[in-house]
Amino acid sequence: METQWVGEYRHVAMDKRPRKRPRLTWDVPPLAPPRVIPTVYHGQEVLYGASTNHLLHSYYSTGVPSPASPPWRLDDKDGHYVFAIGETLTPRYRILSKMGEGTFGQVVECLDLEKTEAVAIKIVRSLRKYREAAMIEIDVLQRLAKADISGTRCVQLRNWFDYRNHICIVFEKLGPSLYDFLRRNSYRSFPIDLVREFGRQLLESVAFMHDLRLIHTDLKPENVLLVSSEYIKVPDYKFLTRSAKDGSFSKNLPKSSAIKLIDFGSTTFEHQDHNYVVSTRHYRAPEVILGLGWNYPCDLWSVGCILVELCSGEALFQTHENLEHLAMMERVLGPLPQHMVIRADQRAEKYFRRGLRLDWPEGATSNESMRAVYKLPRLQNLVMQHVDHSAGDLIDLLQGLLRYDPAERLKAREALRHPFFMRDRRRYGYSFKGFKRTCSNSFGWTW
Repeated sequence: METQWVGEYRHVAMDKRPRKRPRLTWDVPPLAPPRVIPTVYHGQEVLYGASTNHLLHSYYSTGVPSPASPPWRLDDKDGHYVFAIGETLTPRYRILSKMGEGTFGQVVECLDLEKTEAVAIKIVRSLRKYREAAMIEIDVLQRLAKADISGTRCVQLRNWFDYRNHICIVFEKLGPSLYDFLRRNSYRSFPIDLVREFGRQLLESVAFMHDLRLIHTDLKPENVLLVSSEYIKVPDYKFLTRSAKDGSFSKNLPKSSAIKLIDFGSTTFEHQDHNYVVSTRHYRAPEVILGLGWNYPCDLWSVGCILVELCSGEALFQTHENLEHLAMMERVLGPLPQHMVIRADQRAEKYFRRGLRLDWPEGATSNESMRAVYKLPRLQNLVMQHVDHSAGDLIDLLQGLLRYDPAERLKAREALRHPFFMRDRRRYGYSFKGFKRTCSNSFGWTW
C-alpha cells in the first residue's frame, strides 16, 4: 500500500474541544519563505513532494550565502521572539517554519547547518518566570538523556543556548502528536491493538521518569508525539458497507507505532512542593481538584484518561470547571470516597452539600452543563461501545488507573504487568503486527 505524509491532510474545521491555544503545526501555513529557502507547508517540509533529505540536499546545492545575523527587533507585547522565515538563530540554525505556540513561547522547525538535519527549537518567552522554567526543563531533559541511553522514551535534547534574552532549546524533530493525529483523522479512534502498543510505551516512559523520582504532571495526547509523520490509509470497518466498495470509507493510521514523551516544562521532582494545581484540565486527577496534594499517581490518572481517548476518539472529561468535572467523574466511575471528600481543602468544600454529597445537579451553572454530565455512560459501557476485543482486560486496567484514591491507584510498573498488555504480547509477539494481520485477513490488503 502506498505511503503518504501526514502533511498532506486536507484541513477541516472539526476541533470539538476548546484548548488553551490552538496548535499551529498543521493548521496555519507559515509565512512565505524567501526564494532561496525550500517551500514549507503546514509545518511539514515539502519540496516538490520530496522528503527531508531531498530538502536538505537541495538547500545546499542552491549556493545559499553564509548565514548572517537577523536585524534586532523588539519582542512582541507578550515577550515572544519576533522572527521571519529564512532567518537564523545564531549562525547555526536557519528557521524553516513555525510549528506551534503556547504560553511558554514558540516552536520553530530549523535546519541545523552544522549537522545538516532538521530540528525543532523551542524559543521561550523573554519573561523571567519562563526563562527560569526553561532552565528547570533543561535540567530535567539532561537527567533524562543521561539515564535513557537508547533515547527511545523521551524527546532528545540536542542543544540549548541563550539568544537575545530568549532561552532556545533544540530537540530532535518528531512527528505529530496523538491528539493532532486524532483530530486530523476526524476523531476516529485508534484500533485496540495500536492503543495497546501506545499504552505500553507510555507507561514505560512514565515508569522510567518515576524511577528517576520525576513526575511529569502534564500527560495528555498533545504531549505524546509519534516519531514518524508517515501514515497509511486502511478501510474503516465501522463505516464500511456493501455499497462502499470503492474504499471511500477509510481512515488513516500511523505507519510506525513508536512514540515519545515531550514537554517537561511542568515536570516536578519528588522533594518539591506538591500542593499547587497541575495537569491540563481534562487529565487532572481528583486529588488535585480536591486540594489533597499529589504525587506520582497523578500521572497514572492522566494515562487512564489518555487510553480512553485513544479508544473513543474524544476526551473522557470534556469540562472547564471543577464541580462539573467532579460530577462527570461520579457519572463515569461512581461516587467519590467519603474519606477524600472529608479531607478536601477549603477551596473545594463549596462543591459538596453539608460536606458529604456532591452539590450536583443543584450547583450546576446551566442546563447545558447538566446535559454534558448526564450524557456520559459508565466506564464499562463506554469501553464496550468502542472496543471490539480485549474490552474486559481494558476495563479492568482502566479501573486500576482511574481509582479515586491515589494510594490504591496502579503504579506504572504494576500496570505494565496487567493482562491487557501481557495476553496479546504472548498471542502476537508484537501488538501492532497483530493488527496488520487482522487488516490483511479482513480486507485482503497487505502492508
